[in-house]
Amino acid sequence: MDLSAPTGLADDPDALFTAYAAWAAEQGTTLYPAQEEALIELLSGAHVVLATPTGSGKSLVATGAIYAALAAGRRSYYTAPIKALVSEKFFALCDVFGAEHVGMLTGDAAVNADAPIITCTAEVLANIALRGADAPTAEAMVVMDEFHFYGDQDRGWAWQVPLLELPRAQFLLMSATLGDVTALRADVTRRTGRPTALVAHAERPVPLFYSYATTPMHETIGELLDTGQAPVYVVHFTQASALERAQALMSVNVSSKEDKVAIRDAIGDFRFSSAFGNTLSRLVRHGIGVHHAGMLPKYRRLVEQLAQAGLLKVICGTDTLGVGINVPIRTVVFSALSKYDGTRTRLLNAREFHQIAGRAGRAGFDTVGTVVVQAPDHEVENLKQFAKVADDPKKRRKLVRRKVPEGMVPWSEATMTKLVDATPEPLVSRMRVSTAMILDVVARASEATGDEDRASEAKGYGAERGDPCIAMRRLLTDNHEPRKRQLALIREAVGIARSLLQAGVLERVDDPAGRFYRLTVDLPPDFALYQPLSTFALAAIELLDPAASTYALDVVSVIEATLEDPRQILAAQLKKARGEAIAQMKADGIEYDERMELLDEVSYPQPLAELLEHAFDVYRRSNPWAGDTHPAPKAVVREMWERASTFQEYVSLYGLTRSEGAVLRYLSDAVKALRSGIPAAARTEEVTDIVEWLGELVRQVDSSLLDEWEQLTSPHPEVAPVTVPARPRPLTGNERAFTAMVRNALFRRVELFALARWDELGRLDADSGWTAQRWEEVGTAYFTEHADVGTGADARGPALLIFDRGPRTWRVRQILDDPAGDHDWGFEVDVDLDASDEAGVAEIRMVDAGRMD
Repeated sequence: MDLSAPTGLADDPDALFTAYAAWAAEQGTTLYPAQEEALIELLSGAHVVLATPTGSGKSLVATGAIYAALAAGRRSYYTAPIKALVSEKFFALCDVFGAEHVGMLTGDAAVNADAPIITCTAEVLANIALRGADAPTAEAMVVMDEFHFYGDQDRGWAWQVPLLELPRAQFLLMSATLGDVTALRADVTRRTGRPTALVAHAERPVPLFYSYATTPMHETIGELLDTGQAPVYVVHFTQASALERAQALMSVNVSSKEDKVAIRDAIGDFRFSSAFGNTLSRLVRHGIGVHHAGMLPKYRRLVEQLAQAGLLKVICGTDTLGVGINVPIRTVVFSALSKYDGTRTRLLNAREFHQIAGRAGRAGFDTVGTVVVQAPDHEVENLKQFAKVADDPKKRRKLVRRKVPEGMVPWSEATMTKLVDATPEPLVSRMRVSTAMILDVVARASEATGDEDRASEAKGYGAERGDPCIAMRRLLTDNHEPRKRQLALIREAVGIARSLLQAGVLERVDDPAGRFYRLTVDLPPDFALYQPLSTFALAAIELLDPAASTYALDVVSVIEATLEDPRQILAAQLKKARGEAIAQMKADGIEYDERMELLDEVSYPQPLAELLEHAFDVYRRSNPWAGDTHPAPKAVVREMWERASTFQEYVSLYGLTRSEGAVLRYLSDAVKALRSGIPAAARTEEVTDIVEWLGELVRQVDSSLLDEWEQLTSPHPEVAPVTVPARPRPLTGNERAFTAMVRNALFRRVELFALARWDELGRLDADSGWTAQRWEEVGTAYFTEHADVGTGADARGPALLIFDRGPRTWRVRQILDDPAGDHDWGFEVDVDLDASDEAGVAEIRMVDAGRMD
């Protein structure tokens, strides 16, 4: 049965239900009573709050809702809190409805955006709703997964806005940990006129059993493995501790020989291409996975897919798997019941505990799920010491118990029992207002129907499209916040609006139908989704000198200043800069107190800081929406280009192995901003080279999402879906980007040669037989004739680089920029194109170096 073509069933809910139930049966699934009830309510036109336990089949209800909407010719939105879950749902819905019917929007990726079924983050849907839904969106079926994020301090507004702004839509709100939703149901019904059904009485298909472990963690895990409780997910609340635990388990033989062979076959020729890759490769081949947000997406997806195939016995990770990622787990082990939430260390609340614990037990595979809470180390040690002297009263009296470590929030078996028995806390509204929100609403009003239609829109929702004041008033006074908080939001919004009027960004229009407001500037369609300082970047680029040798890199620096700060990278840059500064100050004989004082002035690289600060002061006077943000000068892309670094080299330079996913996210954002935010007049050849180089670098590091989409839409049906993330396209297919990579690799050698760093050159070219000693011999001969080597713009230019491009091997000569201008020294390399495609980086073999006759 094909769900992608439900023709002739739109007007017959009974037939739709019967057809869908039959399809589910074909998949080997019989609908539970709670699933049937939810689907019947949806087909009758009601909203549904589906508050059933994890593993009770909420996804099947969501698929049925989308099927019904497709039959009626209505658009569907499936929202999720994280991009990984959006991606997972995207591929799952492609399997069911066909890739041509499904699209995806995540804010930095858009696939098949006009499809009738869209998976997206909640923020994307919220901004669509604020901008003014078109007819397909206004009448859409909206499935909001993990709806408990409605209560998230920073992001909860995005789950509330669609409820406020899409009164003609039908909602399916799903979560296993909602708490009391009486007030929410009544509010949704009041706004939309549709009844709102609650389906919450389902029993968990796989019951959970809880225990408290007082043995050391490695013994706890060993016992679970010995008693057949795998797969085991060991939950940590820092990325570092998750990796440390996984590495510690390498001493335990968690998988059989047969399992290891199966893992090897499943991995195939998957490319472990980054600094963390070798570590992960060893772990997964041993049957141990790692899963956290700091990993590259392709690595997380590999772990998920190996786990889904039943090949991993233990996964050590953070609570990312508690956000609905579909990984089958039999046992969940809490390494702690406290965590640092960004402000303080505290105990888990009931919602957090049940959200994570609910991942245990696989419907259709397990008859029970197991949840184990590990006792704190000090309690484990105290019990161990007590057991040694249990039979000796004198020794018991002398026993010195280990105390709770300073700063730790302890937990106990009583803490676990309290959390197990507790129901999730009621959801709390987290509405907020921002300049971007106001501009979205005004942009909606500016696109409203003409003056002749305004009188007929004097009532209800239609009037809001002609006057942003009406729209904002309703948004800020008819939300879910208490009255005191609403008044605070109104005051904040009025202040933002006044500044926009004073700056001339908004204007007031008086006509017979009333007073209206509209924008005096055109906002890009994706203003709310991407960088709010993109227009500032355009103005700042005009201040740069196109004749400067650093122009291309200065353009990059302007764009980088508009991006969100990558905290992990900047912290690593600052640490390195301060370390180098201290070493230099010690060498200069500066005393300790003065060193500490001078150290406060050391920062990470901030190119163009003074120029950007001055430019922003001027820009803000006429663009007050920019007051919500501020340019943040930094040099990540610029530094990588100047250092001629590969991704792996850069991660290694700053010790960012555990955060390489964050590095990739920043570089991906930078690629998008560079491609869309640089005006044509500023796109010099070198700027284009940098953009192409960076785009290919990002793709070679991790292209799993795009490549899987291309395979799903392949015109060749015989191509089977991949079981692990696909390999990226050949690196040499983008000749411009590959040329830039080769040029960077050679110039890196020029810089090292100029600095006489023979050891580093030896490490680069040892495989070619060019040791540090051999490089030093060439360097000694060169510096006998010349005082230095130029490393400026001319030295890096194409005039000193000669390419001889063969079919699968390039011979490249790099000429040194000597002060006499003789250009008679340099080195030659061979570039192996096949090996480069295999490795994802330019594979270079040193051929010769010295005087070039």
